Amino acid sequence: MTRIAMIGAGSIEFAQKLVQDFLCFESTRDAHIALVDIDAHRLETAHRVFENMREQHGLGCTFSASTDRGDSLRGADLVIAMISVGGNDALKQDIEIPLKYGVDQCVGDTLNPGGIFRGLRQVPPLLDVASDMSELCPEAMFLNYANPMAICSWAIQQSFPEIQAVGLCHGVRHTTALLCRWLDLPVEACDTLTAGINHMAWYLKFTHEGKDLYPRMWEKLGKEGPIELEQYRFEIMKATGRFCTESPGHTSEYVPYFRHRKDLRALFDGHWLFGETAGYLKEQLRTTERYEETMAAMASGKTPVPYAPGEKSQEHAAEILDARLTGRPFGFAGNVLNRGFITNLPDGCCVEVPVFVDRQGLHPSFVGPLPKVCAALCRSNISVQELAVDAALNGDYEAAYHACMMDPVTSAVLAPHEIRNMVDELFEAHMERLPQFQGKKSASPGATIARLETGAKTMKVGENVYAKLISEGYSW
Repeated sequence: MTRIAMIGAGSIEFAQKLVQDFLCFESTRDAHIALVDIDAHRLETAHRVFENMREQHGLGCTFSASTDRGDSLRGADLVIAMISVGGNDALKQDIEIPLKYGVDQCVGDTLNPGGIFRGLRQVPPLLDVASDMSELCPEAMFLNYANPMAICSWAIQQSFPEIQAVGLCHGVRHTTALLCRWLDLPVEACDTLTAGINHMAWYLKFTHEGKDLYPRMWEKLGKEGPIELEQYRFEIMKATGRFCTESPGHTSEYVPYFRHRKDLRALFDGHWLFGETAGYLKEQLRTTERYEETMAAMASGKTPVPYAPGEKSQEHAAEILDARLTGRPFGFAGNVLNRGFITNLPDGCCVEVPVFVDRQGLHPSFVGPLPKVCAALCRSNISVQELAVDAALNGDYEAAYHACMMDPVTSAVLAPHEIRNMVDELFEAHMERLPQFQGKKSASPGATIARLETGAKTMKVGENVYAKLISEGYSW
């Protein structure tokens, strides 16, 4: 029997989406799905929801639940990670603390101080999973859904090269569907080639029946303007000549051009997904209570668990496992270490390229060079990711500080000594979630000097900035 281990299954909605995807394929319809989470209460709720789903709809799959990762990994064919260390509490600190210093984030889970510190938290447990896989299911494939995707996938694949691992994101599928709706074309009739890094990959080719669609996009943009709420991405397209794969709020966080001035945010912003300050955090906090109530009702049996046979989501996990089991090849955008696949990005960094999977495993594709400006923007993010990976793997304070210092949004608004103080405060807030840093101190003499000479002044300025933002309505 095929065995699937889901690490972080207390995130029931996402886990449920993947389970329903597996039920769409004959090869995985009768799989055993092992649910794992460190939160026993959420795990129990998830298990009850899935058992009710199985009974209510007469499904052939089976479920188990354990807080012991080893029990669930033993003999697994596929391991899926969808963890979020610290949950909303940690996300709140990731957003609030930088905002005190004037660093404005919309999502803060991929780059920026929020994404860097999320990576520092996520990497240790993901490496623990990979280590256990090496012993308990060395032939299994490891699918990482945990953000920050590039930082986490880079750390996993660099540390455990013997494991077949790939990072997954639905950005390419979502964006392709968006562009096809805009152009009034069926998705299945269009072909794409995207490559770059996660959340900053580029449409190198976009065709319909072999005809380049970029001229049509430029013409439509000139006549009608950008898609509603998509100003950030179209501004980047106008600047680089290529459309980017990630949502506009995210896109605004990876470049230094938009988030440092209120007038620019007002010009481009929409709702939470499209650039609003702390937009993702606000949405998470708004939906958490409703989510808990809905899941409790489904777990108790008061509300039926929805199931739509044959309806697949835009996630790739089920198709990847089906290809591995049956040998029917499947292609997707995957995050892997760069082994010459993109020739003008650093070797060994994490890139997002077309990947094909079959019985033999994962086969990343050669792309060649990106357009120079696209490669340059990617490299600006890769510099941050490289330092964050070093910090996460080695418990290196200075690497974490330097990652924040290189971050495009942070460096657009703060001087180095102000970044130092912000990083110190983030470490203080998150230390209990950062085992690799506990008991260590910065080795740089400049760290102590910066705190002694400018710490109080910087914090005073930061508090004033924070108070002004709160007075303007940036509250939760």
